[in-house]
Amino acid sequence: MFGNYLIGLREGLEASLVVCILVAYLVKTGRRDALRPVWLGIAAAVTLSMSFGAALEFGSQELTFEAQEALGGSLSIVSVGLVTWMVFWMRRTARHLRSELHSKLDAALAMGTGALVATAFLAVGREGLETALFVWTAVRASNDGTADPLIGVVLGLVTAVALGWLFYRGALRINLSKFFTWTGAMLVVVAAGVLAYGFHDLQEADWLPGLHSTAFDISSTIPPDSWYGTLLKGVFNFQPDPTELQLWMWALYLVPTLALFLRPGRVSPSTAAPRNREPEPHDTQVAPSAVRSSDRSGGTDAGDDADRVHDGARGAGEHPVGGQG
Repeated sequence: MFGNYLIGLREGLEASLVVCILVAYLVKTGRRDALRPVWLGIAAAVTLSMSFGAALEFGSQELTFEAQEALGGSLSIVSVGLVTWMVFWMRRTARHLRSELHSKLDAALAMGTGALVATAFLAVGREGLETALFVWTAVRASNDGTADPLIGVVLGLVTAVALGWLFYRGALRINLSKFFTWTGAMLVVVAAGVLAYGFHDLQEADWLPGLHSTAFDISSTIPPDSWYGTLLKGVFNFQPDPTELQLWMWALYLVPTLALFLRPGRVSPSTAAPRNREPEPHDTQVAPSAVRSSDRSGGTDAGDDADRVHDGARGAGEHPVGGQG
């Protein structure tokens, strides 16, 4: 259940942060009239994501066993690719996520209501579709005949929504850079298990050879129905008798991906010695005057880091509608 909880938490928190940034910016700039189309776009994105997940679940039940395994295996590989891209993208661009969304909102405000709906829909919909696909494949990979995997995902999403609300209200402060780094690393481990399971599905669909070429079998040492076997299955998608192809794909994905993800980032010469010191990405607090100054200047300097979303969101309540100079 923990692995699925982590998926729901990590993916849901990204979407929650996007919503938090959009809403806080509109409130702070005195554009509460634009909140309605933004919420419509968010609702449409959530509906589409849930419909996509339902279509995957119920549509696959009408297929033959071989077709189900082929579909599940193929989508598992696709979802791992998307999630891998997502964790690296968030690690690279989280610092400028806030200013990027602000610029898109400014352009949408100038174009009208339809553009606002589309902006919110696209910003949240991308996260939602990725989440639905990866959740479906991960739940399928760790499914043990109970509702525990799905319960774990739902609990993770609920926690993410609660955290997003606390960020917006300014009641919670955590180091988001470290949070996304470590949860991203754990998500890579979960994705490795999903990838291995996906290749096993393709073997069962007779798309790939080697279904009966078992790398090892420690079922007697770690029984699948034991509490620790279930725990390893739920967290790492561990299988006590993997095929040789499963083991190789798991190792070839996990080792280089985790090494690249945890590799320290390089500081470019242009940012190594700035004229005026700016808050570091790991700063967890910004003075209110600095937040307001950065907002009036377009939000391209201090405050761009997603780590300080809660400060900008907390400032939303400091300005009445139309009171922004």
